[in-house]
Amino acid sequence: MSNRSSEIFKKAQAIFPGGVNSPVRAFKSVKKTPFIVEKGEGAYLTDVDGNSYIDFVCSWGPLVLGHANEEVVAAITEQLSKGTSYGATCELEVTLGNLIKKYYPSMEMLRFVNSGTEAAMSILRLARGFTGNNKIIKFSGCYHGHVDSLLVQAGSGLATLSLPGSAGVPEHFVKDTLISQFNNLESVEKHFEENKNQICAIILEPIMGNAGFIKPKDNFLKSLRELCDKNNALLIFDEVMTGFRVAPGGAQEIYDVKPDLTMLGKVVGGGLPVGVFGGRKEIMEHLAPIGAVYQAGTLSGNPLAMSAGLATLKNWVENDNFSKTQKFTQSLVQAFREFSNDHSMQVDSEGTMFGIFFGEEPVESFEDALKTDTEKFINFFDLALKNGLYFAPSPYEAGFLSVSHDNEVMEKTYKKLEEVFSSL
Repeated sequence: MSNRSSEIFKKAQAIFPGGVNSPVRAFKSVKKTPFIVEKGEGAYLTDVDGNSYIDFVCSWGPLVLGHANEEVVAAITEQLSKGTSYGATCELEVTLGNLIKKYYPSMEMLRFVNSGTEAAMSILRLARGFTGNNKIIKFSGCYHGHVDSLLVQAGSGLATLSLPGSAGVPEHFVKDTLISQFNNLESVEKHFEENKNQICAIILEPIMGNAGFIKPKDNFLKSLRELCDKNNALLIFDEVMTGFRVAPGGAQEIYDVKPDLTMLGKVVGGGLPVGVFGGRKEIMEHLAPIGAVYQAGTLSGNPLAMSAGLATLKNWVENDNFSKTQKFTQSLVQAFREFSNDHSMQVDSEGTMFGIFFGEEPVESFEDALKTDTEKFINFFDLALKNGLYFAPSPYEAGFLSVSHDNEVMEKTYKKLEEVFSSL
């Protein structure tokens, strides 16, 4: 029997570095040849060899409605007949912007960009331009896109590939990046003490999703807010992954902490490329064309992405679909705990986002995640894939559900999980 995935991947390796256009897709950390997708429908992915998988990656988070949702497809199709890009403002941008503000009141003004990385790059420039300071505190394992100054002890693909950083990033680009440990307040306080009046901001994923799924301890985020206020620094939440995922208003809604600046993406574009950053009006007004901090983008606010985002968010938060999916996410976590039996596992969720680690000790930081049993995860991933379950091909990534993961899909999942753990 032919294996078209292997054949296509071999061709891809001749034209793309590693055969992929984003590193984790190469399946290197799970020691497998990746399957090649032919189509996505609802909660399923189908590869070019005709194998179907229940998808718990959901394009790494954006697809809260599942693949090829009818309303999203209809919205994009309607917009296609009106044009794909204008290079000028359209009303869709204003409509989507106001919808975001409704759920993220901390974002008094905002700006659309084309990716989470672009949002991170822009938000750092804005923070430095507003405060006049250059140093920034980030946390080991938090990934904020492939921005030069933030590729220091990042998680995600860098952790997957066991790279300490990235070649090609000059030392002076990262000299002002100070590293703290997630859930370790003392490591943050130390930086403020040693760099008085030099730190412009703290940036973090308020719930980590790029080193596996890791929640903040009680009062950790509120303590960061207090430290920033005390030291005239800005607090930046990277909610590209958690935005609309862990709650309609993100982690800032759950933990009742108001950041100065916020990054969003993924769900906001409904599966099309999009990013957005925003925050306090007095900060955002430092952006061009009314301020001195320059940022621009030809495709920013692209009408296709705006239409997909609007259709997605309206369906997700206004039809109670978030609540429905949250309940299935909780039941999935419970199933993991029941089926794992003798296998020591750490499983948790928030909203429609979840994570698993193989190990006996609780995982509260990236350093803890690195101590987990990656070989057992590789075995789990292989067995799950053979049973038609697709989880993230890395021990350091979170998982996601969509509204398409309905009762029928989840019943199939539970049966398959039971088979996986009986063979693990």
